[in-house]
Amino acid sequence: MSLSRKLMIDGEQTVETTRTHVKVLFVPFLILLVLAVAAGFLVPRVGDKGDGVVGWIVAAVAAVLLIWGVLLPFLKWYLWTYTLTTKRLLEQKGILTRTGRVIPLSRVNDVAYEKNLNDRLLGCGTLIIHDASEQAGLQLRDIPRIEAFHRTVSNLVFEQHGTARNDESV
Repeated sequence: MSLSRKLMIDGEQTVETTRTHVKVLFVPFLILLVLAVAAGFLVPRVGDKGDGVVGWIVAAVAAVLLIWGVLLPFLKWYLWTYTLTTKRLLEQKGILTRTGRVIPLSRVNDVAYEKNLNDRLLGCGTLIIHDASEQAGLQLRDIPRIEAFHRTVSNLVFEQHGTARNDESV
């Protein structure tokens, strides 16, 4: 899911769009497996007794748990994106209400990353960006291929600062 063209500034190009690592979907996947096994076992067992209402109740409870424990976390993961352009870094998230934060690359002071042990095994990490505003730094959690993304952001920040310095000297 790339940044919409109507949200881009003149001369801006998308460099990379990413979302958090798929490891955040591990628990919803386990919930899906448990629900499928439990519903597959319980519905035929209790559905044979009586008029089948209990089987429908079990199926309805499983469907609600499926929506709450699997579908909503998947949509949250799918719709939470980080987009790096040639001029700014954008974070967009939300299912019904979309929110976002934009940091112009020319205002970035520091770009760092953190990786704990399981992040190192999975090849992801947290990118921390501090800018020249009073807000706290932006933490992009569980970014896949964190070193490459960090390198790309750093290179673009250096280019922006070099361009800004050249513009000021004129």
